[in-house]
Amino acid sequence: MEVKLWNDKKERELLESLADLYAIIKATEKLERAYVRDLVSAADYEAECLKLISQFNSVNSSLAGFVVIHKFVEAYRLDCPAALNRLVQSGVPATVELRAAASSSAPASSAASAAAIAQCVQSFITAMDAVKLNMLANDQVRPLLHDLSTSMGKLGPVLPPEFEGKVKVSEWLAKLNKMGAGDELTEQQARQLNFDLDSAYSAFMASLPSTGL
Repeated sequence: MEVKLWNDKKERELLESLADLYAIIKATEKLERAYVRDLVSAADYEAECLKLISQFNSVNSSLAGFVVIHKFVEAYRLDCPAALNRLVQSGVPATVELRAAASSSAPASSAASAAAIAQCVQSFITAMDAVKLNMLANDQVRPLLHDLSTSMGKLGPVLPPEFEGKVKVSEWLAKLNKMGAGDELTEQQARQLNFDLDSAYSAFMASLPSTGL
């Protein structure tokens, strides 16, 4: 007798998203353990971790109202403390946290600097994910770029006023301020915004000191 796991397309998509969430959490836990055991290079770890964080944010957003992460973990008996810390609490790779801490020369301000840098990384990831997911309406894009601009503004010692990311985001905000709330970016504009954000993010990461790992 055939057992149906879903009754319609909506239920199927929900189950597929839950399966994706499960896989992302398990993969993140394995990655974190591999990094701690020095089984993966810092560069490879960071690239893969950023991808998993991006995927987690996308899936978690699609499941908003259906799933609470901690309850999901309990329900499926997932033993994944490292993954929860990375995906839910931190939101940035461990390598970024180390570089953020290293960027502050004053021990008293290190925690605040690290938190500000982590927030900036999250703002970059959120904005880039939104564009890749075709969230191109002005009232979707502008708040994310405003948050990113604010995050970068809190990093004065790390990011000077002429930093290309600050300049590009300011230019985009100026363009969006002239558009209506429901107006959408064209395909060409979206492609350019994605390029500008990716370039700015790369420059931002390059501006952080190396941990030597």
